Amino acid sequence: LLRAHVHTHMYAPSPEFQAPPTVIMFPRQREMSSKVLRRQKRDWVIPPINVPENSRGPFPQMLVSIRSDQDRNISIRYSITGVGADQPPNEVFSIDPVAGKMFVTKPLDREKRSSYHLRAHAVNMNGERVESPIDLYIYVIDMNDNRPEFKNQVYNGSVDEGSKPGTFVMHLAAFDNDDNTTANGMVRYRILSQTPHSPIPNMFTINSETGDIVTVAAGLDREVSNPGNYSIIVQATDMEGNLNFGLSNTATAIISVTDINDNPPELTSRTFSGEVPENRVNVVVANLTVIDRDQPHSPNWNAVYRIISGDPIGHFTIITDQHTNDGMVTPVDFEQNRAFMLTVVVNNQAPLASGIQSSLQSTSGVTISVVDINEPPYFPTNPKSIRFEEGVPAGTSLTTFSASDPDRFMQQSIRYSKLADPADWLSINNTNGQIITTATLDRESIYVKNNIYEATFLAVDNGSPMASGTGTLQIYLIDVNDNAPSLLPRESQICERINRNAGINITAADTDTDPNVGPFVFELPTFPASIRRNWTVSRLNGDYARLSLRTQYLEPGVYEVPVIVTDSGNPPLSNRSIIKVKVCPCDENGDCTLVGAVAAAGLGTGAIIAILICIIILLSMVLVFVLWMKRREKERQTKQLLIDPEDDVRDNILKYDEEGGGEEDQDYDLSQLQQPDSLEHIISKPPGVRRVDERPIIPESQYPIRPVVPHPGDIGDFINEGLRAADNDPTAPPYDSLLVFDYEGSGSTVGSVSSLNSSSTGDQDYDYLNDWGPRFKKLADMYGGGDDE
Repeated sequence: LLRAHVHTHMYAPSPEFQAPPTVIMFPRQREMSSKVLRRQKRDWVIPPINVPENSRGPFPQMLVSIRSDQDRNISIRYSITGVGADQPPNEVFSIDPVAGKMFVTKPLDREKRSSYHLRAHAVNMNGERVESPIDLYIYVIDMNDNRPEFKNQVYNGSVDEGSKPGTFVMHLAAFDNDDNTTANGMVRYRILSQTPHSPIPNMFTINSETGDIVTVAAGLDREVSNPGNYSIIVQATDMEGNLNFGLSNTATAIISVTDINDNPPELTSRTFSGEVPENRVNVVVANLTVIDRDQPHSPNWNAVYRIISGDPIGHFTIITDQHTNDGMVTPVDFEQNRAFMLTVVVNNQAPLASGIQSSLQSTSGVTISVVDINEPPYFPTNPKSIRFEEGVPAGTSLTTFSASDPDRFMQQSIRYSKLADPADWLSINNTNGQIITTATLDRESIYVKNNIYEATFLAVDNGSPMASGTGTLQIYLIDVNDNAPSLLPRESQICERINRNAGINITAADTDTDPNVGPFVFELPTFPASIRRNWTVSRLNGDYARLSLRTQYLEPGVYEVPVIVTDSGNPPLSNRSIIKVKVCPCDENGDCTLVGAVAAAGLGTGAIIAILICIIILLSMVLVFVLWMKRREKERQTKQLLIDPEDDVRDNILKYDEEGGGEEDQDYDLSQLQQPDSLEHIISKPPGVRRVDERPIIPESQYPIRPVVPHPGDIGDFINEGLRAADNDPTAPPYDSLLVFDYEGSGSTVGSVSSLNSSSTGDQDYDYLNDWGPRFKKLADMYGGGDDE
């Protein structure tokens, strides 16, 4: 029979005194005859192992000793498993595998883990289990190592001013991570300070266990505790509030005293006054000022003004200024009063708080004086409408259009004048406003719109300053039959042969209106007789008729057919109108042909042929002109080039790095090297050219005439011949006169050639100058022939 020996012992952290360790024995087991192991009932339950947190060591510290009864016979190896041993956090606990002593290897923190569950095992040297595992429960004993913590450092609450004692304000709570079942985690609250101290230093109290703040005294007044806030420092202490052993923390509670309407508005004066020009509305005539100590721009502060007497009809209104809370008295209408005495009362948007009475200063009197000004006269009926038949002759009195003066207390006169009369048909008497016509009224005038003619008149009083008003007179003109109808259309065309469906639809236009217009009567005159012999008119409806041929054939041409049109007025008016009808040959569709239309226009065959000939001549002239312009352009391009230096186009850029077949390959135009027949274009050059020499007036030499395009092979002969001609021609340029050359700047990078001296060691023979031609004859005479002298 196995037996478990358990000696319980509370572990003491003090290293100076170490009690004998607790020995935990594995429970015994008994083998039954059936070879089945049955667990023996334990003598007692293994108690938990208590270990205080934050132990200072030294580590490892022994907790208990585990043994098996079989260690007397065989070698036993002990081990532990579970969280804190072989599971994270690992190696918090360890065991001596031979001696069975279990240790804690580091300080424990209850706030991280408050208990551990381990299992102890015993095996032989072969790893075979010799004992059933036993459960070990390790509890971490709490120590007061955490202060109470507030979630926020500042809490906000509010309470109405005037609240009774015991009114709930706000709640504060602090949390302590220590064991709340022990004094280490039991938090208590208290108020350390209150700012401001008015009306008393202890206006609030706090429930020490729940953290609820309530009022403890009366007298909360937002207007006194400026700016209406209280600041309270609250302390939370654990160890059930023991200040000697507990840990503490603080937070701030801001309590706002909310406004209630406990201050009625008060007008700053018992009476107010103002004045307003008469008939001026929507202007401020008086400004009412008010004082209210409640929260600005809140319903408890916003003023509402009412007129309770002196304005039964409602001529005035009072608008509250949203920024200043003043009342602005504004007239909205006037009557013939010279002054108004108003009584005004002011209240707030929100009703007064319970127990608060209205102030006597909430009511004031307002005196409004009306300042008389000169008002303009007005026309009582504006616009004024009258009806007359058109055709009213000049000098007819139509009506009296007079104005009234609203200034009843002023003796003023009114004078009238015409402001706008588009057709200049009317005049007005300047004293009584009588309207008289100056011309005949015509409904068909362009100034009449929708049968109505409008004129505007001006009425001016003699006040200071003068005032004026305008009035409009509308004259509705009734139509009379004063306009005869006119025929439409004025021109048309018809086939030369009678056709059952052929004809011209005609109608009439009348500027009058019903009943002085249609239906119209269309008829042909009896004279001349040829009209009714060739034409006929048949009625289609009240406004239309058809004009058609009466004869089977009518010669093409333009015919003027008179038609008499009569309207339905009373009395009716008639008009003889002419319609020009072109009678022309028609095709199978009944349309006039082009030739027929021309013939109908009065042009004969000869005229048509003449027109066509003129068109052909005009086109020929245009063609000849174009050909002449092209030929002239071609001649201009092939014209010989002159030798004028500025007109010479032969100074072209030549590319010398090409090795061709030599000059024999070039097809030169030697005509460009010829002496021109005339030098007039050189002599008549405009000012500004470089050559300023003049040609001597002597007979010119005759140069040999060469072909226009010489053969390239005789270019040498051509040049030599030209040179000889130029040498023997004293009139050839350059002439013996002043020449102007280009200025090349001052200074030179080369030395002066004046320092070069010709050799004078021997006599110089200048006879060769005689061989240079007439140009050097003078020099030859000067330097040559020295032997003759």
